[in-house]
Order: sequence, then C-alpha cells, then structure tokens
Amino acid sequence: MFGPEDNKPARRVNSPIGLSPKSMVAAPGPFAAGVWQNRRMVSIPSKLPAVGTTIFTVMSRLAAEHGAINLSQGFPDFSPPARLPERVAHHMAAGANQYAPMAGVPRLREAIAAKVERLYGARYEPETEVTVTAGATQAIFTAIAACVRPGDEVIVFAPVYDSYVPAIEVVGGRAVFARLRHPDYLPDWNEVRDLVTPRTRMIVFNSPHNPSGTVWSAGDLESLADTVRGTDILLLADEVYEHVVFDGRRHGSAARHAELRERSFVVSSFGKTYHVTGWKIAYCLAPTALSAEFRKVHQFNVFAVNHPMQAAIADFMGESPEFADGLAGFYQEKRDFFRRQLEGSRFDPLPCAATYFQLCGYGRISDEPDTEFVRRLTREHGVAAIPVSVFTPDGEDRRVIRFCFAKGEETLAAAGERLRRV
Repeated sequence: MFGPEDNKPARRVNSPIGLSPKSMVAAPGPFAAGVWQNRRMVSIPSKLPAVGTTIFTVMSRLAAEHGAINLSQGFPDFSPPARLPERVAHHMAAGANQYAPMAGVPRLREAIAAKVERLYGARYEPETEVTVTAGATQAIFTAIAACVRPGDEVIVFAPVYDSYVPAIEVVGGRAVFARLRHPDYLPDWNEVRDLVTPRTRMIVFNSPHNPSGTVWSAGDLESLADTVRGTDILLLADEVYEHVVFDGRRHGSAARHAELRERSFVVSSFGKTYHVTGWKIAYCLAPTALSAEFRKVHQFNVFAVNHPMQAAIADFMGESPEFADGLAGFYQEKRDFFRRQLEGSRFDPLPCAATYFQLCGYGRISDEPDTEFVRRLTREHGVAAIPVSVFTPDGEDRRVIRFCFAKGEETLAAAGERLRRV
C-alpha cells in the first residue's frame, strides 16, 4: 500500500524523528517503492521522493504506545452538536444515499453563500461559485492542480502547513518560501515582493495560521493586494479556522477584500467549525471562471461528497446559524484554561490570537532539538506535541512546540499537571 498511513497528508521530513525505513513511505534513492512482478522487482519512480510518514501519524502512534495525552494531532476529543448526527441519520433513512450533485447539495451551497454574505459582505453565486469538497486538504490540492503547471512557482509562508508543498510539487510546480519570523510569525512584505518573479503563478496563505495561531491584519491583506496588483498571480486562502479568532479580533477573509476576492480560491472547513474533522467536508469559494477550472479537476478526483452529511449540515446551518458565531468564545475559554494549566511550568506560551493551537518555547527546560524533545516529552512525561521545525523547509529549530487545546477540560488539566512536572 502506498501513501500515508492515515487520512492526513504526508509531509516532508526535515529532521530525524525516529522513523525506521519500514515506516517511511518514500525509500531512499530515486525510487520510492516497488512491487514484485514475475519474481522481479518493478521500480516505481517517485514524484515525491522526500516525503515520508506524516508527523501527525508519528506522534499519535507514539502517544498511543506510551499511553500519553495526545495534544499533537489537531482534532477535538468531544462530540459535535447532537442535532448533526441526528440529521445525518434522518437523511440516510429518507434515501439520500446516492451521489450528491458534483458541486454539492444546492441547499448547502445556498447556506454557505448566505453565511459568507452575512459575515463578509461578499456575494458568491451558489450555482457557479461555491463548491463543496471532501475536506479542506482536497480543496487545496484541487485548486493547485487546476492552476499550477510544470515550472510554475508558488509562494508559501513558512512555517507551512504540511499539505501545501507536496500538492505543488506533485503537479510539477516549485514552492518558494517566505519566512514568518519567530516570535510573531507575521510576513515581511518586502521579502514577499522580492520573491515574485515572472514564473509566480500562485500565493498560498493561511490565516488564522496553523501552527502559530497568528491572524493577518487588514494591513497585511492590503500589502498582499499591493504585491499582486497588475499581475496574473492567483491566491489560495486557507481559512479553515475563520471562526476561531480571539479577543475581539475580526477575521480578515480574502472574501471581504474586493480586489483579492476576484483572484482568490477561499477554502473553509465544516470539520473545524462543527467538531467533525472525520467527516472531511469543506468548501471552496471562487469567482465563476476560477470555479469552472476548479470543478474540472474536482469532478475527476472526488466528483461527489457524502450526501447525507451535506444535507445534515445544510439543515443545521439553517436551524443554528449562531453556533459558528459562538465558536470564538468557546475556544477562547479553552485557550485561557490551558494557559492557566501552564502557569508554574517552565514552558513559555507564545501569544495565541486564533486557532486551537498553542505554541510554547521550552528553552528553559532543554536545548534538545524539538524533534527529540517531543519524543522524550511523550515517552517520559506522557504528553504528545508537535515540533514546529517540521513545518519549515530547512528544519529551522527555535525550540518551540505546538499543543492542541481542542480538548475537554479534564484532558487539559491532566496534561497541565504533567507539564508542570517537566
């Protein structure tokens, strides 16, 4: 079997984290894998020779092996609103068990368009400009595959979420990295402008940002608009944490900015919003011409997304529009609770303006590389985290790790007790 071992995308492994050859997807050398045929090994040239098992799989497996509290992988340990699975069961019993329309259930696309117009003042036509996808990762891959050609350059911001670069490379593009510098993890727009060349086809950005929890300001969006003005550069905005923004800040969606909107694919996720990451349902907004190109790829790599779940989400959005509006307060309480658990520890929390991830420096504890420190933290202290260096192209190590606080208070309190003893 080829590919990652779970439903997370594989990522580039920059520094050793205890992966044995058997656990690696990509074998050393120019060929990633092979199959026996008539007792002769047939070599398969890899399009992603540097990609191995995703860091999320590695750390979750390690947590399970050692009975550790898993604050590494980004998923809640609590249930979605009870009404959602009830509506799924209803629609399954009512017969919504065959293919949904390729672009998504019309009622759901209409609900998405209404939500976006209410929040951001942007009107997307449900029929031609809203597409339901099998998760945000699929939407991101599809937008890249639809637009990036061999030899094109795509600017991404590092630390970079792990699915972007493989998606770029597998279609023959080249990722160009703009550094988000520790500790504020915000872009240097002079650097970004210097990276633009005639080959630049797309800029991919993520706000609210995983793993840092930072949020781009209105000024950042204006700087982005200045950077692409007068060019044919497309934008891909990963906004899956759009509703998880704290302390009264406002999410600066690309959909809100008229100049950016006309050249953007905007991606968001129902998994993050409704605590159903395993459902893998998201959506992509784009102007009609861009959506047409997006759907050309979407119809052949997915075609249709889970029908009864789409129908259930459409029902829930109509019945409980306030649920998403309350998400910021819900997760802000969890952020604050977790940060209180770290008081008295030797971990140094960085500012967290959004998402459900908390970065922490551990320089007062150890000078170990972050990849080694998280292994020891899991093995000896019973808490699993993610090393931030694996999100960078060169493995830059600032002795910072990422915890996920999308957990119940009992889980966070138990983790805090262990972390205070480190």
